[in-house]
Amino acid sequence: MLIISQFTHLINYLMKVKIFRVSLKSFRNSEYTIFVSQCVAIFLKYNAELLHLKKSFERLKAFISDLEKIKAQDLSSAYSNLIHDLDVQRDNLFNAIVNQVRNIEKSGLASLAGHVVVLNRLLDKHGRDIATVNYNAETKRLNDLLAEISTNAEVSAAIVAANLSLFVDELRAVNTEFNSKFMQRTEEDSAIEVIDARAIRTESDKALVAFFDAFEFCSTEYDNLDYQTPANELNELISHYKTQLKARNTRRSNGKDTTTEEAITPKV
Repeated sequence: MLIISQFTHLINYLMKVKIFRVSLKSFRNSEYTIFVSQCVAIFLKYNAELLHLKKSFERLKAFISDLEKIKAQDLSSAYSNLIHDLDVQRDNLFNAIVNQVRNIEKSGLASLAGHVVVLNRLLDKHGRDIATVNYNAETKRLNDLLAEISTNAEVSAAIVAANLSLFVDELRAVNTEFNSKFMQRTEEDSAIEVIDARAIRTESDKALVAFFDAFEFCSTEYDNLDYQTPANELNELISHYKTQLKARNTRRSNGKDTTTEEAITPKV
């Protein structure tokens, strides 16, 4: 009986309706708000309660009004796309430093062991979660981190020994530019409500992922209901954006300045 139960569970898992996933962080604010709104619009055509998805869908829908505020704030400033791309760039640079320290530690190189201790102490002090906090908090924490690297001789030596100088210099430049552009946008937007787009997007991301997860789970629990039809519509939408985001990332990797490009055209 146990074998039969395990086999049945395996069959149900394999038959689970799949929702494609896309890197939500790669969206600019204006693109993100449209994408989530389109996901909601698609599922509004279906009976969420019948599909046992009312709770997760209602939680996702609750973010639409906040996303509209992000959209309004984003459209009010010419700096928004650049700010988002700079934020992604500084996140990637900081994470690259964290990963490099981890890799050196794993290598077990005795000549760098002391420097690894210093760098781990530095990252523990300032936090390895810097890339996940809101805009202002990240800017301050990066400034504090970079200041210590500049003023602490032991830390500076460890940075050089670990071949992290280029990463640190670039991180410093990007973080400074981000702060400058962010402050300029804040001045321009002083007449309208200023919101923390990253904080809203972080919670909205959680709601969207939770909805997709619940969708897939329910498709195995209630196999007599039609989950495939709405899944097909959602996947067609997601595929459109995945293709466009991948193309833009490729252009950026090839050295093209994508900050001046138009936003991704929404799927009709």
